[in-house]
Amino acid sequence: MLIDFHTHIFPDKIAKRTIDVLAAKSKSTPYTDGTAAGLIEHMNLSKADICVNLPVLTKPEQFDSVLEFAKTINDKYSSGERRILSFAGMHPCCEDIKGKMKRVKDAGIRGVKIHPDYQGAFIDDDGYIEIFNAAKDNDLIVITHAGVDNGFLNEPVKCPPELCAKVLEKVNYNKIVLGHYGGHKQWEKVLEFLVDFDVYFDTAFTFYKIDKALFTKILYAHGADKILFASDCPWSDIKRDKETFISYGLPQDINEKVLYKNALKLLQL
Repeated sequence: MLIDFHTHIFPDKIAKRTIDVLAAKSKSTPYTDGTAAGLIEHMNLSKADICVNLPVLTKPEQFDSVLEFAKTINDKYSSGERRILSFAGMHPCCEDIKGKMKRVKDAGIRGVKIHPDYQGAFIDDDGYIEIFNAAKDNDLIVITHAGVDNGFLNEPVKCPPELCAKVLEKVNYNKIVLGHYGGHKQWEKVLEFLVDFDVYFDTAFTFYKIDKALFTKILYAHGADKILFASDCPWSDIKRDKETFISYGLPQDINEKVLYKNALKLLQL
């Protein structure tokens, strides 16, 4: 079984335009057309069973439309050989964060995505603290982009490991996922600041940059129970990332935890 915990799709009518803009901004090559159908096709090629879709609110007023899109995706792809489970999005400047997080829970959605770089706030912003606390109240997962974002290379990193550590100490919640293996391109700091926290790391957009030695060092220091396989598709190839991970030759029980068992537990599937 294979669960990819970090993928992105967009409504059909804006998918091409959105993919083109994001590809130019990050200087990345997409592996799908950004639609749900395109992701399903890629899942078939990769033999991925479940993908988690992570929408990002770039403006607070997008909450309602993104929530409705997530509900539509979950209704359409909740069964079958290939499944997409969509999270909702949340923005630190949203009004009534507590109420909106309750709406996410009531919609049967398992969590929300935040992205400090695209939302123009550091991870210790009061709005993010409120999101984490509301997630705790509603038993929801929060996944955040962490570390460098290739679209913001000349700007301060808004979710670096050392700041994440301060936030994790403050909120004390164990259903937080730090994308990109705890902090994209900041993995030495991940080892220094984050491996002792009860927090998940996903592997999105990691294998192209990290080497086996550093990857496994973080895995063993943090614990295989807290690592989630992820690709960041369409910005990385699910099949290639899985093959890279398998090539590391880790014990079978670790492979199973990372590829699907940890995700099943966190998603309560």
